[in-house]
Amino acid sequence: MPRIPMTTPLVEMDGDEMTRVLWQIIKDELILPFVDLKTEYYDLGLKHRDETNDQVTVDSANATKKYGVAVKCATITPNAQRVEEYNLHKMWPSPNGTIRAMLDGTVFRAPIVVKGIEPCVKNWKKPITLARHAYGDVYKNTEMIIPGPGKVELVYTAADGTEERALVHEFKGPGVAQGMHNLNASIESFARSCFEYALATKQDLWFATKDTISKKYDHTFKDIFAEIFEAEYKQKFDAAGIEYFYTLIDDAVARVMKAEGGFIWACKNYDGDVMSDMVSSAFGSLAMMTSVLVSPHGYYEYEAAHGTVQRHYYKHLKGEETSTNSVATIFAWTGALRKRGELDNIPELMAFADKLEKATLDTIAQGKMTKDLALITTLKDVTVLNSRDFILAIRENLEK
Repeated sequence: MPRIPMTTPLVEMDGDEMTRVLWQIIKDELILPFVDLKTEYYDLGLKHRDETNDQVTVDSANATKKYGVAVKCATITPNAQRVEEYNLHKMWPSPNGTIRAMLDGTVFRAPIVVKGIEPCVKNWKKPITLARHAYGDVYKNTEMIIPGPGKVELVYTAADGTEERALVHEFKGPGVAQGMHNLNASIESFARSCFEYALATKQDLWFATKDTISKKYDHTFKDIFAEIFEAEYKQKFDAAGIEYFYTLIDDAVARVMKAEGGFIWACKNYDGDVMSDMVSSAFGSLAMMTSVLVSPHGYYEYEAAHGTVQRHYYKHLKGEETSTNSVATIFAWTGALRKRGELDNIPELMAFADKLEKATLDTIAQGKMTKDLALITTLKDVTVLNSRDFILAIRENLEK
């Protein structure tokens, strides 16, 4: 059987630890036998990022701008312990943060729903998609340890040298301070990405911040969304029969818990980080979550929503068996291959992505799954498979 051809490469961003191990098995067993895979490869493993002074991360983002579609493995964002463990030159920033800022995109995350894995929230019948702004706020913050009494101010120096000042706090003793920022242009991109995605998927869009407390910062987000919606999208939403509305973040949380799902929930950067973990866990598992960065400039970067599964990797290094869930990583590949097929007009590639996803979900529905799913499934007499055997079981269904 001839392999499905590709015309334009995917940008392939390899990663770290257990997800890197799974990445290679997925390629070897589920993709390369069926697709004449073309990728431009970038090693975003922590050691190589350190060796290149993180230039490889920048290069991979620029390649995504060139080719339009990327698929990314989970990567380590180093803390002090990782700096010591890997003997790094410095504590490099989050590669996801760097890539998201360069592509100016919004991260859309949705649970992968499968028979036998029921949401903890009983009234959730349909997936809830989280739209997370991917620039600024706490991820671009500047922090300061305040050693003792004194005042902290925000100072804006205009191009002509004039200054504006705002008192943050008059400290009577030690403490901490933090400065955050965002850009109107990035918020506008965020808004348009959300409105376009809602139209493309025909889902209602909710947006939530805390403008009653943050009367300038969060209120700017609220105002920009409202202005763009009224000027550019209201008629399109009416025609599509979908709704956009704004609410406070605490009200949104209360509404989400009582809703049945089937909508997009747009959040600022940190809110989206936290809420996507909450939604994914309540639907079953972080490893059962799709994640795609969508840029209004036409770039797409698909990734798993979870981390590098460090604990399983250390077991793997000792030669011990692991049962690591690879579903989100498989769906990162299928998402990228489907989008590549769509952009290059290769229906066979799009159909292959659909078949691989179906084979994956069928495997779980047949009662063959990794340990994390076996612990929460409603199916009876399931078979717990190790990391490799789960992927091989998917291949068996795919070949059928």
